[in-house]
Amino acid sequence: MAPRPSFTVGIEEEYLVVDRETRDLVAEPDPDFLTACADRVGERVTPEYLQCQIEVGTRPHARIGDARDELAALRKGVAEACAQFGYAAIAASTHPFARWRAQTHTRKPRYDELRADLGAAVRRLLICGMHVHVCVEDEDLRIDLMNQAAYFLPHILALSCSSPFWDGEDTGLASYRLTVFDALPRTGLPDTMSSYGEYRRLVAHLVQAGCVEDATKIWWDIRPSAKFPTVEQRITDVCSRIDDAACLAALYQSVFAYLYRLRGRNQRWRLYPATLIRENRWRAQRYGAAGKLVDHGRAQMAPMADLIEELIDLCRDDAEALGCAQELRHARRIVAEGSSADRQRAAFKAAQDAGADEPEALRAVVDHLIAEFSES
Repeated sequence: MAPRPSFTVGIEEEYLVVDRETRDLVAEPDPDFLTACADRVGERVTPEYLQCQIEVGTRPHARIGDARDELAALRKGVAEACAQFGYAAIAASTHPFARWRAQTHTRKPRYDELRADLGAAVRRLLICGMHVHVCVEDEDLRIDLMNQAAYFLPHILALSCSSPFWDGEDTGLASYRLTVFDALPRTGLPDTMSSYGEYRRLVAHLVQAGCVEDATKIWWDIRPSAKFPTVEQRITDVCSRIDDAACLAALYQSVFAYLYRLRGRNQRWRLYPATLIRENRWRAQRYGAAGKLVDHGRAQMAPMADLIEELIDLCRDDAEALGCAQELRHARRIVAEGSSADRQRAAFKAAQDAGADEPEALRAVVDHLIAEFSES
């Protein structure tokens, strides 16, 4: 049996930069803005595809609480840099009313190539996500656990949803972001693979055929990282509240520890057909934390509240051992209060009930997101 992985965790978040006065996106931030961010958080901040976006990433941490603390410091540093220029940051996967055609992409060779290669599909990429890395040092074990963990991705997605609005309209979806991202190639669920060698052969085939330069342009919902010895989940929206982000990281980390524990008993999670997992992926995308997913073991719909209780029960011992039981239990609060998508809709309705017209109500949603960004 492969040695027990370290299961250390790193979290990456993408933010949108908004103008404090208009609440619209800052299409071309001041040239000194990124420098101001770096002055506060160092190399942990980087530009993203669009100039109105930035990305932060934590160091690897054994405990979710430590990752949360670093993430809080990164958010605080970004917020301070934004304030210097009259901006604010929001952690939402779409902006309530911004127009994607009004945005400009960051001038870097990689981004220039993406724009030329992918056309309008990438120009519409006015979306942000949260990526969580869990370290699994053994390469074949990395693939084995990734195959099994794919089952739980819709559950994690449902808790994260933060993109109900697009182009000034309520889309009816909790995560509209995925409908935009799925227009790109090499997205969605990965193939089930038998070994790391099979994964490397797949990548080599795409490289030899001239489809990609390297594995970084494979954008699956979950993938072996091309840079680190980790399994990276990319399915989730970015969470408006930092405690929600810590919860999702804890759930992801605990699932991997649980699956490894099963392996020690000569057991494993059943590998379901991708069509069945995609059904739950769609239901999570559509309804979020307020909906139901299919319990594929019973072939029955189940409320998210019931499924989360089952997940907490499955992973309780592992979360205790990892020191993230408190963060894991926070999933109950997300289900009870709704994800960011539900809170954004509530903010919109409250503004309208108070007499705001539609544009004013959408700006109120931005104000709500600004406030949640700074919660610690």
